[in-house]
Amino acid sequence: MSKALIIFIKNPEPGKVKTRLAASVGNDRALEIYQLLLAHTRSVATGVDAHRLLYYSSFIDTQDDWPATSFQKGVQAGGDLGARMSDAFRDAFATHEKVVIIGSDCRELSADFVNQAFAELEKHDFVVGPALDGGYYLLGMRAFHPEVFEQVEWSTENTLNQTLKQMIHPKRSVFLLPELSDVDYIEDWNRAVGREMP
Repeated sequence: MSKALIIFIKNPEPGKVKTRLAASVGNDRALEIYQLLLAHTRSVATGVDAHRLLYYSSFIDTQDDWPATSFQKGVQAGGDLGARMSDAFRDAFATHEKVVIIGSDCRELSADFVNQAFAELEKHDFVVGPALDGGYYLLGMRAFHPEVFEQVEWSTENTLNQTLKQMIHPKRSVFLLPELSDVDYIEDWNRAVGREMP
């Protein structure tokens, strides 16, 4: 299959996920919300016709809700987030022609957005899904460009702009998907689910 969908997730452990969210709702509630985000991300991914590459943050969980029949499992390797994504893209491009990566923080993401990203890679070199916090919820390309992950401040309001700067080239084109919100704070979650949570 020429399309690969990379999914980066964190192993769901209390105190290690959604730390900004946990500051206001506590570790247990933050973990509960992250589990819901994982379930949503899993549903999105299974709605995409692509080879699905699931990368855990620290170890492969063979007993979780991500079936090995649908997801090829691995562990993120490298240094910072950029190095880990670059490593995953490089491996994916060894056997695929179009590669898209998503995380597990965007409740507004749908399979339609991911499928649109793959479709746009027929005409564009890059596809980016901007996030309201200055980062991005999706990135796709049709050839490996490791420079996209270099000279970028990760998890800041500058991440998206610095990434786009690395993509700019007279012979390359970038398609931007609609801007969506990642879930970093309880307000993000409440807005995403459309109601106040107890």
